[in-house]
Amino acid sequence: MLSGLYGPGDGDYEVYTREGLQIPSNDPAVLLPALSVNTEHLGLAYTSSVLQAPPFTFARQISTLDHISHGRVAWNIVTGTQENAARNYGLPRLTPHDERYAWAAEYVDVVYKLWEGSWDDGALLRDRDRGVFADRSKIHKIKHRGPRYSVEGPHLPSPSPQRTPLLFQAGSSPAGRAFAATHAEAVFIAAPSPQVAAEGIVETRRLAVAAGRRPDDLKFFQALSFVIGSTEEEARRNERELEHYASADGYLAHMNFGVRADGTVYPPDTPLSEVETDGSQGILEWLRRGVTDRVPVVGDLATLLSRRARIVGTPEQIADTLQEWQAAGVDGINVVNWRIPDSYTDFIDHVLPVLRKRGLARHDYSPGTLRRKLFGHDLINERHPAARYRGAFKEDQ
Repeated sequence: MLSGLYGPGDGDYEVYTREGLQIPSNDPAVLLPALSVNTEHLGLAYTSSVLQAPPFTFARQISTLDHISHGRVAWNIVTGTQENAARNYGLPRLTPHDERYAWAAEYVDVVYKLWEGSWDDGALLRDRDRGVFADRSKIHKIKHRGPRYSVEGPHLPSPSPQRTPLLFQAGSSPAGRAFAATHAEAVFIAAPSPQVAAEGIVETRRLAVAAGRRPDDLKFFQALSFVIGSTEEEARRNERELEHYASADGYLAHMNFGVRADGTVYPPDTPLSEVETDGSQGILEWLRRGVTDRVPVVGDLATLLSRRARIVGTPEQIADTLQEWQAAGVDGINVVNWRIPDSYTDFIDHVLPVLRKRGLARHDYSPGTLRRKLFGHDLINERHPAARYRGAFKEDQ
């Protein structure tokens, strides 16, 4: 969920309103319950920053959503990148990058305790004959005390189908990658090529093993955009039309890479290696690596951003390229839209049938919770740090 405007805290935000850059922006936490009761199989991934809600409140919201959806909720864990968002929640400034990950580490620790440790299995009885709704001896206060949070508990909802929602994360900086290796089950990436994606996936899996997990405890989802045509010539024509409407101002404003923290603009000939940012550091590094024939500069940013991880071609050519991404270790794709709903409907109507013929996409939905659909089981596995809180609070009697 977006918590504030992009860009410097004191900068002009005319470009965001003109380009419709996530303003207006409604609250997905209100939309998710409506989606959950009107769908049967769709996974509902909710992006929420540690900035937005106290962990006790957030844990209760997610458990409620997981109950309503019968276990189809995921949480995309983010630390926030907007100065304006920090001010919206009472902070004088955006917390520095690596400190935000330390903050997130305590935040997830609190919610893990609530989701996994506060209620034992079998605590909810609903025993009409004895007049006992729940077994007090199996419901525990967590009594968390940490640098930022003091949370007593117990967790108010009973255990939901997944207890802990499926966990997404998108960090690609060193701190973000280490956090993903420890906590994520699904990782969003936006690498510029299959080769770069493979490097990052191998490194993140290595870090996961060092954290006591297995390489296959994580799945990776690459952000890709598609320009589709019945012939290659038509696809290239569609690409030219797309670029005609593309906004350089919009791309730069969205990522905020061409602007210093004080709101001043970097000169166009500034090498990207000299650009400093307190957010999306991994994406900036990927953009640098996307140019191999010269030193990329700020003036290249709009083109680099607009063409980042774009696949242009016929459905068959796109399927060929997606097989290269799969060979690099990518488990799935995050379809980035150019037009709504055309970017999605075109992909579904034209590319998906080819992927199904090649065994790259499913024909039918799998039953059960979102975690079961992806990993074959409902609860987070015993190697994940959340699992250590199962049975950890029995001494609170």
